[in-house]
Amino acid sequence: MREIVLDTETTGLNPKGGHRIVEIGCVELINHMPTGETYHQYINPERDIPEEVVKVHGIDNERVKDEPVFSQISEAFLDFLGDATLVIHNAEFDMGFINAELDRLGVAALPMTRTIDTVKIARRKFPGAQANLDALCRRFGIDNSNRVFHGALLDADLLANVYLELIGGRQPGLELAGDEADGGSGDGQKVERVFREPRPHAASPEELAIHEEFVKRLKDPVWQA
Repeated sequence: MREIVLDTETTGLNPKGGHRIVEIGCVELINHMPTGETYHQYINPERDIPEEVVKVHGIDNERVKDEPVFSQISEAFLDFLGDATLVIHNAEFDMGFINAELDRLGVAALPMTRTIDTVKIARRKFPGAQANLDALCRRFGIDNSNRVFHGALLDADLLANVYLELIGGRQPGLELAGDEADGGSGDGQKVERVFREPRPHAASPEELAIHEEFVKRLKDPVWQA
């Protein structure tokens, strides 16, 4: 099973308002394990990058002025994605920007149905708690000390680790990662174990008699040969 953990950095919040992608970062997972394969690309957005946004991701106009525009990297980007499921933190945001770029090129949009939104998973799993990437890194003890600025590849790598924890750590589908103190439930809740007396398995005299009569009707049983 191939999944791509994906993140983008942009010039703003609204692709319909003319904002563009300035960086894409992707991390490949096979069967929920990182393979070491990544995709990383800075992009010239063909417009200015507002100063307030530069303070978030540290990417200014000078940094990307000589980088390729999206049309020049779109084929390599889509080839890397292939038909993999896309794991994204707040998928509607990143997919909105990616599909706006594809629309400019006359390329079919990527469907939301192929995405897994880790924000939605986190909110279901930890209702009422913060679901941003920094908060989830703290919750799972993932080192994000290098995250001075947002960065697409760095954030995709952190998100890959967060995603694996959200689905059960290195044991997806199992409950072996639960703390012994919570009874192995894995969600921090105490599970009461109800003691039940073992059921008797010995045959009753009536059952033994019925079995004996049945055996007598067998013709040349192999154990009597």
